[in-house]
Amino acid sequence: MHGAGNDFIVLNGIDQDLSGITKDQWQALAHRQFGVGADQILLVEKATRPDADFRYRIFNSDGGEVEQCGNGSRCFVRFVQGQGGLSNKNPLRVEVAHTVLTLKSHPDGQVEVDMGAPIFEHSHIPFNATGLASVQEFQETLYALPLNYPATHDSLVGVLSMGNPHAVQVVGDIDSAPVLEEGPEIEKFAAFPKKVNVGYLQAINRNEIKLRVFERGAGETLACGTGACAAVVSGIRRGLLDSPVKVHTRGGDLQIAWGGIINGVAQPVIMTGPAVTVFEGETTI
Repeated sequence: MHGAGNDFIVLNGIDQDLSGITKDQWQALAHRQFGVGADQILLVEKATRPDADFRYRIFNSDGGEVEQCGNGSRCFVRFVQGQGGLSNKNPLRVEVAHTVLTLKSHPDGQVEVDMGAPIFEHSHIPFNATGLASVQEFQETLYALPLNYPATHDSLVGVLSMGNPHAVQVVGDIDSAPVLEEGPEIEKFAAFPKKVNVGYLQAINRNEIKLRVFERGAGETLACGTGACAAVVSGIRRGLLDSPVKVHTRGGDLQIAWGGIINGVAQPVIMTGPAVTVFEGETTI
């Protein structure tokens, strides 16, 4: 399946026991030359808490498990309501690593996801800003990351979590942005103990952006749902954007809405976008 070009292997872990699959086996499945090939693998399981209909786990193409995946959540809905045949409920509530998401399928093929509220507390992202220079831009604090490649320079990023960590920077031209050059260095920058997804945002107008994301454990993908949410939140906090925002990724468009912070409480981010089945099959591990 894919959501705006961000592609997934989706596995039914309810009718079969997949608990014994190793990190190396996940990596082999995701390999584009020697396996099925995917940015991430989604494993659908029974919920472990009473307020959720299902649980799903997310494995990157490097075999590592991660907390959250926005585009994957939309594909999850299509899977369990369609070819998975596991549920006809709409909306659905699904358990991920640290929260429960609400997902609603629309007749036009779009899926709406309540992604929860963005997280700005450094300890919860997690992010350690010790020793980093910072500058305030409207409501957003930007941190200067001293980088070594392609030349010694500072990269100013806004930092937040959408259930997974993101570092977002604004660029003048998305096509020439140093995604593949800077991305790997920022992903593993020491201030991010669990690594970080690296977003590059180009503002077209106050309600429209272009976006590229270098995802931790996967590299640059055609789209990143949580990355789109993080970019819009950061752009609004920097005073550059107004909700809702259309996000153009290399794989397709997403719509992101965020109500900001009201009475000191961050409002949930609502993401709407496509989810498409490419093919179904079986493989032996």
